[in-house]
Amino acid sequence: MLDYTGLQALAAVVREGSFERAARRLHITPSAVSQRIKQLEERTGQVLVLRGTPCTGTDAGRRLCLHVEQVALLENELRRTNPGLMPDGHATPPTLKLAVNADSLSTWFMDAMAAFTAGGNELLDIRIDDQDHTAQRIKEGEVLAAVTASAGSIAGCNTWPLGSVRYVAASSPAFVARHFADGVSAEAIGRAPMMTFDRKDRLQEQWMQQQGLASRHNPPKHFLPSNNGFVRGCEVGMGWGMHPTSLIQHQLDAGTLVELLPGTGMDMPLYWVHARSAQAGLERLTQCVMVAARQWLVPTKPT
Repeated sequence: MLDYTGLQALAAVVREGSFERAARRLHITPSAVSQRIKQLEERTGQVLVLRGTPCTGTDAGRRLCLHVEQVALLENELRRTNPGLMPDGHATPPTLKLAVNADSLSTWFMDAMAAFTAGGNELLDIRIDDQDHTAQRIKEGEVLAAVTASAGSIAGCNTWPLGSVRYVAASSPAFVARHFADGVSAEAIGRAPMMTFDRKDRLQEQWMQQQGLASRHNPPKHFLPSNNGFVRGCEVGMGWGMHPTSLIQHQLDAGTLVELLPGTGMDMPLYWVHARSAQAGLERLTQCVMVAARQWLVPTKPT
């Protein structure tokens, strides 16, 4: 049987990033935290914590941390539905680690989080990553669930199709008039400044490929890892970029943003992936995610 006292110490160190902060969280001394983890490592025969600034979990350590989170979820649900079996006392609410892309977090996923937190005491720890990379977070055992664009199955996980986010290429009318006076061509788009969220963001290149606009020249790029800043940058004419229509509908209606090529929206299918072993503990969150997705996302077209 696993040593849950040691597992709690391990989870606290990985979550807090140091033995000292973990000790304060657990109301014990740093040496006691160190001793518990040493005993756990001896019992499992593996290094579980990489000592550093901050301290991080090894692959095995992260997976044990996820196990602790799953147990906490199940105990929390049992406490809520059968309080006589598990007296509340001063139980700490469980924290769920999730990976979500920035566009979803700025739009539909906020409704899912609001509904979920309104119906329970669980806390959320959100890791933001590109939709093509969030799946890696769950593969590596860093999170329990993720919103991802990866349709492929992941070992040990359940995958639920959510629908698609519709993106459009847009910028300010002045930017379009200045850079595309003779139309949007591969040559023109190869010279026009392009907005990019971060170095994982490939949406602009994907749209250019779909429209036959891929240029042999790399367009000049602004990197702006902020959803509001990204939209505002396009509004003030810094560059053009791909935007979820649900995020910029007001700007499109007001005319402060216009599509580069009207009618050339690009749909990005999204999926909800969670560890199969955590299905029972994540059932309510999954329901909240599915409801919000139906309200915000467009149906995914069959391929």
